[in-house]
Amino acid sequence: MIQDAARDAAEDIARRSYGKLVAYLSARTRDVAAAEDALAEAFAAALADWPANGIPQNPEAWLLAVARRKAIDVARRRRTGEEQAGHLQMIHDEVEAAAAGASDIPDERLALMFACAHPAIDAAIRAPLILQTVLGFDASTIASAFLIAPATMGQRLSRAKNKIREAGIPFRVPEREELPERLDAVLAAIYAAFAEGWTDPAGTEARRRNLAEEGIWLGRLVVSLMPDEPEALGLLALMLFAEARRAARRDANGEYVPLADQDTPAWGAVMIDQAEALLRHAGTMNTVGRYQLEAAVQSAHVVRRLTGAADWAAIEQLYDALHALTGSPVVAINRAVAVGETEGPAAGLAQLDALADDARLADYQPYWAARATLLARTGDTATAASAYDRAIGLESDPAVRRFLQARRSALEN
Repeated sequence: MIQDAARDAAEDIARRSYGKLVAYLSARTRDVAAAEDALAEAFAAALADWPANGIPQNPEAWLLAVARRKAIDVARRRRTGEEQAGHLQMIHDEVEAAAAGASDIPDERLALMFACAHPAIDAAIRAPLILQTVLGFDASTIASAFLIAPATMGQRLSRAKNKIREAGIPFRVPEREELPERLDAVLAAIYAAFAEGWTDPAGTEARRRNLAEEGIWLGRLVVSLMPDEPEALGLLALMLFAEARRAARRDANGEYVPLADQDTPAWGAVMIDQAEALLRHAGTMNTVGRYQLEAAVQSAHVVRRLTGAADWAAIEQLYDALHALTGSPVVAINRAVAVGETEGPAAGLAQLDALADDARLADYQPYWAARATLLARTGDTATAASAYDRAIGLESDPAVRRFLQARRSALEN
């Protein structure tokens, strides 16, 4: 029982504070990989110490103190250049913390996020690097989000961390003129974190629920830093629109409810109103970007609260603009669904057929689910059943899997 309590406490701290602790350590050492290693050793020490001596009153401070000592030991063995400066800073922090009995740990995540988005780091790896170092994602989860092989993603992340250390990239929130070239990566990472939390509709998995909340909190933080940046406003609006519908995504029995069938009074009116206000404010700046367009799509869906139907013509036009901007196959799938609503299922299928040779979609569940739905509407039940089988096999959420199975069974009736 004591062992379980210690493990649960360590897991809770890892969920809530991993990024904050890594950011604090990295800011002193300028070495993300070393900070991660030191923190991993601190967690291992906690699992050995806490069952015997009890969970400390301030577990975060205990972990940080141990991680600092581990980092100091490593720095003492190196004792060169920037590493020596980091070593001295760590010793200074350790002495100060011991003298003051300090328990507050500065939250330096935003500074680390912008450090990971430094222009010296390859643009394609900036957002994944933020996800791993600040939000605690593993390489395989990140690889899945970006449709990249896990081994390739792991290698790229390691190289990026080495670049931070070797180039002496500063850990700070950049000056105003430096923000625009880094903002895209920061926003992409925040959205990926939110999306991972969004995949737990009932909010029953603590880690994923925390990620959705964390994404919105970080989005608000960026907006407070850059209140006139339209894409930051657009992203926050997008997340609020989505989070407002969380309660409607499951019925009383925990079964999946698709967007078109959701009970609109169950949507969070306060969040939706906040999202609409953010989107309107972004629209006054005459600069259109990905997140504003995606938020506008959500706005066109939630208009069903007032009219009883989504504005599919607007949704199709918005996806046209999004696809022209991003070239994303995911956007193309959503556009095909919209075309299926405005022009009929055959037209939607033609859009999906154009994506059939994209290898990235071979194991992408939403592609097969969309295909199955449109095929069923055309009356091609045999091919629809095959597509449903593929989608069911790729779906990890039991409730969504049951929903797809019910749709497939309905083809035989």
